[in-house]
Amino acid sequence: MGFFNKIKEGLKKTRDAVIGQIDSMLKSFTKIDDELFEELEELLVMGDVGVPTAEKICEELKKRVKKEGIKNPNEIHRLLEETVSDMLRGGEELDLSTTPSIILVIGVNGVGKTTTIGKLANRLTKQGKKVILAAGDTFRAAAIEQLEIWADRSHCEIIKQNEGSDPAAVIYDAISAAKARHADVIICDTAGRLHNKKHLMDELAKINRIIDRELPDASKEKLLVLDATTGQNAVNQAEQFSLATGITGIVLTKLDGTAKGGVVLAIKEGLGIPVKYIGVGEQIDDLQPFDAEDFARALFAQN
Repeated sequence: MGFFNKIKEGLKKTRDAVIGQIDSMLKSFTKIDDELFEELEELLVMGDVGVPTAEKICEELKKRVKKEGIKNPNEIHRLLEETVSDMLRGGEELDLSTTPSIILVIGVNGVGKTTTIGKLANRLTKQGKKVILAAGDTFRAAAIEQLEIWADRSHCEIIKQNEGSDPAAVIYDAISAAKARHADVIICDTAGRLHNKKHLMDELAKINRIIDRELPDASKEKLLVLDATTGQNAVNQAEQFSLATGITGIVLTKLDGTAKGGVVLAIKEGLGIPVKYIGVGEQIDDLQPFDAEDFARALFAQN
């Protein structure tokens, strides 16, 4: 299955549940008026776009309808796709411009964090990069073993210590190894932090201090992994983590299992955090780089 078709298939539940209703609603109108936009806004909110973002989309559509002199309600579908694409564009690329670069991966337990790290390592290795994994989730039972399996699958090295070790010490060891072995990228796992657990956030701050001290000029990405099926709760997590540690990008997993794909818009537009990757399946190559135009085209595709 091709790149675009994977995203299209992954967004099928969202498209069927939300976009299908929007198309049906548009067909029921013979003219473009305030009532049409009110119903559209309501459907967007139901699709987990969020109230402020839904309002902004409708305001932008009103401007474009007026500017382009559009009279046919069915034209709204095209305008909606173009508007969503414009809103999502910007900041999607990972910054891996230094050797080494470092990626810190954050997220609560159960969102697919370890799997995401494995799939990302696999992608970067296939691009010819030398990747080192740092097993910084030393609290959760079996987290280190799971990461070892992914390191083996993606043919990259893993730096680890015993369960219960200081995570910052593991990151320090991984940085030292990367410098000595001329690795291109270090991907650091972290404990499945709940944003209301102060000591875990303090641990994250300690890891950040180690990275800033040991690699002051390196490209640094802080990726938050979120489960798309949780909808607006994912937005809340992003907001809390962003306040606590500063996030450079989002990896949104399990898009293929939810009708809440609109949450991508709520995160990007509401919080200003770009989505860098989306997960649209269980296979090792089902982590796809986020492309705003492809995402909008797949979301609004008419089967």
